[in-house]
Amino acid sequence: MSRGGAAGRSAAKPQDQGWAWMVLLAAVVLQALTLGFPCCIGVFFTDLQHEFHASNSETSWFPSIMVAVLHGGGPLCSILVKRFGCRFAVMLGGLLSGLGMVSSSFCKSISQLYLTAGLITGLGSCFSFQAGVTVLGYYFVRWRTLANAVASTGVSLGFTLWPLLSQYLLDEMGWRNTFLIFGGILLNCCVCGAIMRPIGSLPQPSKPGEEPGSRAEEAQLSNGVPAPHPALQQHARRTTCLQVLQKYLAFDIFCQNKGYRIYTIGVTWMMMGFALPHVYLVPYAIHNGVEEHRAALLISVIGFINIFIRPLTGLLSGHRVFTGRRIYLFSLAVLLCGLSNFICIISAEFRVLILYCVILSIAMSGIGALVFQVLMDVVEMDRFSSALGLFTVLESITLLIGPPLTGLLVDITSDFRYVFYTSSFFLISSALFMGLSFCALDKKTKLREASKGPLSNPSRYPYSETPSDPQAESQPPPAVVGHARLQEKDPDHGMSPKLSTCQGDEGQRDLCSPKANHGTSATEGDKKLCQFNWVESLPLRNHWNFTCLFQVEVLDNMD
Repeated sequence: MSRGGAAGRSAAKPQDQGWAWMVLLAAVVLQALTLGFPCCIGVFFTDLQHEFHASNSETSWFPSIMVAVLHGGGPLCSILVKRFGCRFAVMLGGLLSGLGMVSSSFCKSISQLYLTAGLITGLGSCFSFQAGVTVLGYYFVRWRTLANAVASTGVSLGFTLWPLLSQYLLDEMGWRNTFLIFGGILLNCCVCGAIMRPIGSLPQPSKPGEEPGSRAEEAQLSNGVPAPHPALQQHARRTTCLQVLQKYLAFDIFCQNKGYRIYTIGVTWMMMGFALPHVYLVPYAIHNGVEEHRAALLISVIGFINIFIRPLTGLLSGHRVFTGRRIYLFSLAVLLCGLSNFICIISAEFRVLILYCVILSIAMSGIGALVFQVLMDVVEMDRFSSALGLFTVLESITLLIGPPLTGLLVDITSDFRYVFYTSSFFLISSALFMGLSFCALDKKTKLREASKGPLSNPSRYPYSETPSDPQAESQPPPAVVGHARLQEKDPDHGMSPKLSTCQGDEGQRDLCSPKANHGTSATEGDKKLCQFNWVESLPLRNHWNFTCLFQVEVLDNMD
């Protein structure tokens, strides 16, 4: 019986071992196929303009719609994952992506391309990418940070390979046959989804409290009770809609959490200029006399450097030294990205553009590695998914309108340099806004904490204007058995001794190395008052950051 139970437990928890590494490999391929794909659209920009007799603004709507849907479809993907699981969402995304690109090869107008390659392929890429990232959280616990860093290299691989493949196929077969082949390549997302077998059972149906209107209606109809008044039904539906919006689009967090509000506004503003070089760099180089093969190579240079810099940046930013300071690293990366655009304005020679791509790639690596890490720093983890939903929807709006508006400016002025002027303006202004705002917010938080005195249990999320657990604050304090100095020395982080309070039979302690502190005693003189026995720990973001649950064993009470 014990062998069977042990086998069952090992089969039920395949995290950080065995098949999890195959899932990680599939996630790398997924990110190369989905996030890396839009970078190659610039290769087809000039051909699409000539084919459909479209302006810069009209042609740029095609990649803008694709990227905006890829980022903004997160809430819909979350619903699919909750209802059907990650594997289904990834495979459905692969089918949509392939169908969209195959259909786009038969388009007769630029507006049809908006629907096929823009909307359908973008939505499919969104499902595959976001569900693929979600499944890593189930397969990796201890090595989650490493897994996310390795998976992000898929984006860099896509940036490197897609432009080169696009230029080769475009020269040999034309853009229509190339899009047809791309549809077959994107179907490989279904293969990656098949590898991501689910862990445990499917998500259970929602509880009665989550959908009060529909559940109450079903109960009344099953018991033969007539339906309530239409006004009550309308109120119940309105309540249900508000609950769904709060779950997937965290407007309440946006209103209550200053840090989240500043960060969301800053990143949304940043996205107006962030995607412009990816769309217009190749047309800008061709317009200034660079050969098409060399122009396509510029995007590959960005991706190749990203392969090495992005994982390194992700691992370094996860170090405890940068805890609470990642927003400033992120702002610095955005500032560097904005300043690098002035290199293109100075000269359009190929050697200068290579230098620009190197600096831009380093800055992009910092942005890509930190954008979600910073979001985790300012929002409670139990509300992270809903905060991410609103975050991606807002940034998708600016991703959608940024390139077409800039294309309109280029059509009016006939000068591609305005692309980089515009990009620099949005990037530099957003970097200064986020950096200075968080600096002022941190100073205000420190002054407020200093005026209130040292807190016994400070919040890990200092930017929220409301307590994270109001019920806990309303509860009366537990009975104190005794005060003692807890002699603990964390071997990894060098924690100094601190004053501890023994509480009845149970207590909670937030420590960085739970097992290392197992059996630690609180003493006063020769008396051992209580002992902390480690029960379990829940990982937060990194494998060295835990919330630990300790059972307090009372040994000797104070008189």
